[in-house]
Amino acid sequence: MSTYFQHIISIQRDDIDGMNHVNNVVYLRYAQEVAEAHWLTKGSADFRKQFHWVVLRHEIDYLAPATFGQTLLGKTWVEQPEGPKFLRHVELYNNDLHKISAKVKTTWCLLDATTLRPKRIEGEMMEVFK
Repeated sequence: MSTYFQHIISIQRDDIDGMNHVNNVVYLRYAQEVAEAHWLTKGSADFRKQFHWVVLRHEIDYLAPATFGQTLLGKTWVEQPEGPKFLRHVELYNNDLHKISAKVKTTWCLLDATTLRPKRIEGEMMEVFK
């Protein structure tokens, strides 16, 4: 699945830590924000009622600090699913520095909203992320 989704993030004062750059934990929030925007934009209202996503694992590489007032372009795409799971990539590109501030890989698991049991990603759900 090679196409990606984009989402703009404006860095707020509350995102900044004592070293005057975006706090490491905030990058995780940004990655979640990009993933959620992707799901809300591409997933139908019916799908959003039928299914939930849960995170199983995060991996973050911090590459270049970002600061208050800068803008990040979040790009996300997913790999081929394995049963109910897939790996989502998020790159947070700093438009002001012209470089990637952070790369995030997250393992997500699809759940049936009624039973809260894992649900295989297939058919129409795969089309959402193409």
